Amino acid sequence: MKILIVGKNSFVAVNIFKKLNNKLNLNIISFNTAKKKNKDFFKRFQFIINCSINKNYVANKYNSRNDVDIFLAKKIQFLNCKYIFMSTRKVYKPKFNITELSRTTPLDNYGRNKLITEKKLQQILTNRVLVIRVSNIIGLKMVNKRRVHNTFLDYFCKNIFNNKIIQHKNSYKDFLSIDQFVDIVLLLIKKNASGVINVSLGRKVYLKNIVKWLNYYNTKSFNYISEDKGMNNDSFTLNNDKLKKIINYKISISNLRRDCLKISKKIFIN
Repeated sequence: MKILIVGKNSFVAVNIFKKLNNKLNLNIISFNTAKKKNKDFFKRFQFIINCSINKNYVANKYNSRNDVDIFLAKKIQFLNCKYIFMSTRKVYKPKFNITELSRTTPLDNYGRNKLITEKKLQQILTNRVLVIRVSNIIGLKMVNKRRVHNTFLDYFCKNIFNNKIIQHKNSYKDFLSIDQFVDIVLLLIKKNASGVINVSLGRKVYLKNIVKWLNYYNTKSFNYISEDKGMNNDSFTLNNDKLKKIINYKISISNLRRDCLKISKKIFIN
């Protein structure tokens, strides 16, 4: 099984490659390199995972020129490979227990653009596309890698290095660690899954708890602050019943906690 990962500087792509390279036949390239490749190059792969993204696609209204996924889909339209699209939970309105059949109501350009791309990919590739609607992924990014948008961990690190922590009350989100996410991607590939699937823990993770785990190895004193400009406080969970039926894999909050403690150790000790 040969798998191509597009997005050489992507946090998700680098972690997929790092963790699965000894289990699968992987090749990782940048989108700029992929643009120059002809169809014969893509023909060698059974799966293509795109983790690259245009920063204008994140911030602005939809423009096909910014849609790297549609560009890649047209390259493989008449080939036999399957395309794995990294969508987002932001295609939904935030609430508890969102299923794949819940109404899609994006609240920002990023969510709207991802939903547009989902529909276009399904038109171009029909049943040869797997749309992964991802909850929040938590993991340390390499310092020298470009960041298209900030994550929860980015906000945590920015504040804690100034000895501050946001005082979250009853806000919750649905998190997966990067290790959990990569394990799930591997199982979805092995099952040759298609269609739209929520990839999530499926549980409420209260922000005050995840902050406590991330701050576990911090020995310095800090002050609580009420908010951080730019960080959303919407509470949500994604229902993952469909995912669990397909992969038969236990997605546990205890493993999320374990991985957060590892992150804490790297931040404050290593």
